[in-house]
Amino acid sequence: MESERDRSMPADTKPTDAQKQPLLEYVCYPAGRNRTITILTTVFLVICVILVWLIAKSIFMTILSVVILFGSLAGFYTRTRYRLYDSYLTVKTPLSTLKKEWTQYRSFYPDNNGVLLSPFTRPTRMENFRGLYVKFAGNKEQVMAIVRSKISFEADES
Repeated sequence: MESERDRSMPADTKPTDAQKQPLLEYVCYPAGRNRTITILTTVFLVICVILVWLIAKSIFMTILSVVILFGSLAGFYTRTRYRLYDSYLTVKTPLSTLKKEWTQYRSFYPDNNGVLLSPFTRPTRMENFRGLYVKFAGNKEQVMAIVRSKISFEADES
């Protein structure tokens, strides 16, 4: 749906994606939510790396353990910017930007921390690989209102 401003502009001067206003824009930073959990997680990871060094006595294995352990928790330690537009959404992390059309998704499954957008009509094991998990940042109601308006899906109650 075009706004009144968009219709009044000539076709060649319509706003680009960068100029369009998102329906919702927010940053999710899980490590910033609870300082105690962040400190405990970091201490645990450092202890694991020290144990790898003490057991393997290999700089290669120690560096590999750092990459694997901290890499697996990159979503926890880094900020993710979500922009939900009328026809698509973008997810920007420090290493990548993902743009997905709402039409790619046929179902969604919310939980306490976010909502899984799935390209499948029914639950399947492939959802975690093909779907997109959108984290909440204290804005569950706003995000879910947009998701419900963009993806027509009714969960089976059986």
